[in-house]
Amino acid sequence: MDLNLRAAVIHNIHENTQQELEDTIVDAIQNGEEKMLPGLGVLFEIIWNNSSENEKKEMLQALEGGLKKS
Repeated sequence: MDLNLRAAVIHNIHENTQQELEDTIVDAIQNGEEKMLPGLGVLFEIIWNNSSENEKKEMLQALEGGLKKS
């Protein structure tokens, strides 16, 4: 079976509104299910690839700060 996870995730959400995308992200995080992690990874990849260098630095700072709190 040839499964392209990126394509499947993008296909499932490509017409979602901002609110639906937020709901998807919040639900995936609150559920804490391991099976949701690849989908969140695809979403992060899209965000990363569409962010400026300044936005990437901000994300990395937020990530570093969040990891230090853990």
